[in-house]
Amino acid sequence: MEDDYYMSCEDESYYDVEEEEDNDGENIETDIMAIGESETRCEVSSTKVISRESLLAAQRGDVQKVMDVLSLKEYHARTLLIHYRWDVDKVLAVYVERGKEFLYEKAGVTMAEHGTSQLSSSVMCDICMDEIPANKVTVMDCNHCFCNECWTEHFIVKINEGQSRRIKCMSYKCNAVCDERIIRNLVTARDPNLAEKFDRFLLESYIEDNKKVKWCPSVPHCGNAIRIEDDELIEVECACGNQFCFRCLCEAHSPCSCQIWEQWLKSLVDESQYVKYIAVHTKPCPKCGKVVEKNGGCNLVACICGQPFCWLCGAATGFTHTYQSIEGHECGRFKEEEVANLEQTKKDLIRYNHYFNRYQVHKVSLKVEATLKQTVQTKIYDLQENLSSAEDYNWIIKALDRLFRSRRIVMCSYPFAYHMFGDLLKEEMTKKQRMIKQNLFEDQQQHLEASMEKLSMFTQEPFEEYSEKKLSELKRRMMDLSTLVDNLCLKLFECIEYDLLGKLQFSGHLHRVVSYNPNGVEKASEINSLSGL
Repeated sequence: MEDDYYMSCEDESYYDVEEEEDNDGENIETDIMAIGESETRCEVSSTKVISRESLLAAQRGDVQKVMDVLSLKEYHARTLLIHYRWDVDKVLAVYVERGKEFLYEKAGVTMAEHGTSQLSSSVMCDICMDEIPANKVTVMDCNHCFCNECWTEHFIVKINEGQSRRIKCMSYKCNAVCDERIIRNLVTARDPNLAEKFDRFLLESYIEDNKKVKWCPSVPHCGNAIRIEDDELIEVECACGNQFCFRCLCEAHSPCSCQIWEQWLKSLVDESQYVKYIAVHTKPCPKCGKVVEKNGGCNLVACICGQPFCWLCGAATGFTHTYQSIEGHECGRFKEEEVANLEQTKKDLIRYNHYFNRYQVHKVSLKVEATLKQTVQTKIYDLQENLSSAEDYNWIIKALDRLFRSRRIVMCSYPFAYHMFGDLLKEEMTKKQRMIKQNLFEDQQQHLEASMEKLSMFTQEPFEEYSEKKLSELKRRMMDLSTLVDNLCLKLFECIEYDLLGKLQFSGHLHRVVSYNPNGVEKASEINSLSGL
């Protein structure tokens, strides 16, 4: 297939599932047990990697579940799943609660089958109004019959319009979805490449329309997708090594919520911080409007256009001045509002720089320490090659992994603090509440940061030169520190989730953060290309 195999996207206007049905699947496990459903969930891993090779198997796995429970043909099961966005639980819940007739009607599935054997020798096509031999017409499950040429033109138009996932019957007000086998056969006879495109769209629907499956956001794209089983609020690692938040597809950012991280990314690219710098350190020329930065002590400054003006108030003046005053100009009247605005702008800029600088320092440290693991592994390999008795150095690798995870947490804790105790949630807390929460958070943050830096220092020790006694002492201290850092990370997450965020809202949505995982970001396991599990 072409390189754009994983990049196509279709119009989502087909999916008209009512909002009122959104909670139909809440008790699906009990409901399905009642109808004898025998599915058992795989408990090996909650996330799976779907590669190019396993995509078809993953789709067939879900299709087979619906086929087994509802005793449907493959294309009927796929039509149901596409309509309900590949949510197997939703399909089965609607079946239990609303019945088979409602389920099929909403999805455009018609179970009755009709052939051309019952037709007369010739049939009038209601589209082109020609008399067509019976062997050149096609009857859909909905019993509507048109000539193959009109059907083919209809299918080609819909596929080119990006509507190949749910091509409906041509008959007026008919909601039935056409049989994909018929579509494939008729289009192949006219344009095999378009038929291949049709199949590709059906296949990719499993990812494009599936709430539980998303493309890995790696750049360049690795071609993999990730499938989850439970809550979408999870950080995962693709087989390509890319770690990201499944909900927002940004880099792993816990303990920040997705809303806070989105605001932080905006602040990184937003020009507002530069505007604040300009407001604090420059003044506009009253003649040409260009910004002028003062580089001397005198309050009479001149723009490159030649216009002199007063630095204190920004008003145009003449060139003559003394140490005490500028000729013909007075600006000694105090303007409290302007000073207050300027002081607030300065405070905002200083505050932003505080959090940004610390975020950036930890980001750089994370990149530098990433190369440390390879160096340590090389040292361990050399030691084991030279020594007759192989020493277990796995504790060093575990300490490094703990360091990397805690470093990323501390790095992301600064964007969290910047917005948590800034303007983002100021309407949700009083000034006193904000101060108490900030002090509580910073105590936890500083304790974690200090212990993490101590662990970082130990990981850089020249352990390959140590005696057995000194090496044993280093091992004990690093294992103790690793345990301490792990506990402090957990406490920081609990502090954020329960003591700080609680029921605070932003734009009407509760803030939720990914639960702390002592093993770090969850690594997605490969899907079995045969079973789709």
